[in-house]
Amino acid sequence: MCGIAGYIGSREISAESIRDCLGLMHRRGPDNSAFRHWRNGAGKNIYLLHSRLSIIDLDPRANQPFNAGTKWVALNGELYNYVELREELEARGCSFTTTSDTEVMVRALDRDGWKALDRCEGMWAFAVYDEADGSLGLCRDRFGEKPMYLFRDETGLYFGSEVKFIRAMLGRSLEVNFEHLYRYMVYGYRSLYKSGDTFFKNLRELPPATLLTLRPEGWKEETYWRPHYAPDEGMSYEEAVAGVRERLIRTVELRLRSDVPLAFCMSGGVDSNSLIAIAKRIFGYDVHGFTIYNTDERYDEREIVEQSVAEMGIRHTAVPVTTEDFLNRLRELVRYHDAPVYTISYYAHWLLMQQIGREGYRVAVSGTAGDEIFAGYYDHHLMYLYEVRDDPELLARSLEAWNRYVRPVVRNPYLQDPERFMRDPGFRDHLYLNSAEFEGYLKVGWKEGWREEHFTDSLLRNRMMNELFYEAVRVILHEDDLNSMYFSIENRSPLLDRDLYEFCNRIPTRYLISDGMAKAILRDAMRGIVPDRVLDERRKVGFNAPIFSFLDVKDPRVREEVLGPSPIFQHVRREMIERLLDKPYLENHESLFLFYFLNAKIFLELQYEDQPRAG
Repeated sequence: MCGIAGYIGSREISAESIRDCLGLMHRRGPDNSAFRHWRNGAGKNIYLLHSRLSIIDLDPRANQPFNAGTKWVALNGELYNYVELREELEARGCSFTTTSDTEVMVRALDRDGWKALDRCEGMWAFAVYDEADGSLGLCRDRFGEKPMYLFRDETGLYFGSEVKFIRAMLGRSLEVNFEHLYRYMVYGYRSLYKSGDTFFKNLRELPPATLLTLRPEGWKEETYWRPHYAPDEGMSYEEAVAGVRERLIRTVELRLRSDVPLAFCMSGGVDSNSLIAIAKRIFGYDVHGFTIYNTDERYDEREIVEQSVAEMGIRHTAVPVTTEDFLNRLRELVRYHDAPVYTISYYAHWLLMQQIGREGYRVAVSGTAGDEIFAGYYDHHLMYLYEVRDDPELLARSLEAWNRYVRPVVRNPYLQDPERFMRDPGFRDHLYLNSAEFEGYLKVGWKEGWREEHFTDSLLRNRMMNELFYEAVRVILHEDDLNSMYFSIENRSPLLDRDLYEFCNRIPTRYLISDGMAKAILRDAMRGIVPDRVLDERRKVGFNAPIFSFLDVKDPRVREEVLGPSPIFQHVRREMIERLLDKPYLENHESLFLFYFLNAKIFLELQYEDQPRAG
């Protein structure tokens, strides 16, 4: 895990700008920083900047930009199957000077070109410059685990792991994209990756699974991998369970590869406990789990976590949520993110990463994407009823289980009707709950319709794929990356494995939920490995907290800071925010909007301050 940045174009970037950029990259790569500069045959300047967080092959020989053959690479991420690829390349006559995964990646590209990507399993955002033809290639992993921002002007193209790196090379600020800021405040995190916009104009992210090649004769952007749902209706339930179990064990095995110790993010859920249990019970890894404990009893998982820790015999650290100095801490987080923080859970996640870093870990493993791959959300239950509507016996059993186990715990009013999607398969109002009210907080008339990509005709699977590639996992990966890199920690998400995901897309939809139990395949695949107490828990628990838990609005200094002069009030009605602060209790959606408002306020104020100091 590292930081990368660069430029291709007619400009010569000053030594001062290079130095400033490398300084800002320090948190992502505290172990080494370096850059290379070329001028290709077309007269274009090419810069590759890299800061290294040493995870595999800690020797300086593996520092970057790294050269093999005619190619130079600046890589952020990990190639998990580098051992197997190295053996394959050695058998074909390649020799190596390091034991790093970076060298395996660049030698594979040097030997086989871009088709080598098909054999790579990992997470990455990298730039590779070929001295032979003067081309620059930019590439991002299949699921978008590692970030790459792009900014193009009349001189050329800038790229980087973080927005601030581009600003440093550019030598000026970027213009705020108020459309995206409104989108965030009104529709929340689910809307942020649907348009291709970012919080700055003319700044975009290279999409996941995308290769951008810049040659003297022209540019080409192409997708090198596409997800698709292709159910094998002949697959038995037992085959589905066995296939998931085998692949889960393999993906954890690959992601335990590291020359530094790993920590594990732990909740009471089946996703994180599956990874921990495999690491501990299958591979004998000395697991150290870290849990953020919630003060809201609706989201408190303390009992189940402590029982799981005791049964598996792992080390464990509980991290309490602190409300101390909330606004100043939030300002620091927004400054580092170069964007509003997407949800309050990622403020808590930042505190979790802080503790992991304090205990000396440089890698953290998380259970990201379990809900989106195995069907774990409450609306999935209702869409499942729609999917099995032509099987009267299965529908009757599923509806009875839903009424018994799921209806009593669903809080979203739209999802308390089991026939919601049978009557209207296109219904999505439950996802942008209260957005019409949020529109009224803005001074400008702003509204945007619902967008959803079409991957498959299956209602449930299409919803799951939208969540994975646009609405939920993209958001989580963005926050995971920035929160962990603030403390120089690499985040790994083992469930985002190509072989595992493609196998799951062959599993018939009718197997996904059983007896009202979400993620049925995952639960049964982990039976005998994960504690039964975790596997048998039906309640869906995530981190959430009311904003008043963090914000003491009775303190006049806090109130003054929230309502004081700010550019945000050119866009948001101050009197509406004042009304929220005057309330003794906020409904969930009101608490949510106030958090969005605070982030948007801080974000705009930071645009008027000096550029962030070097990390």
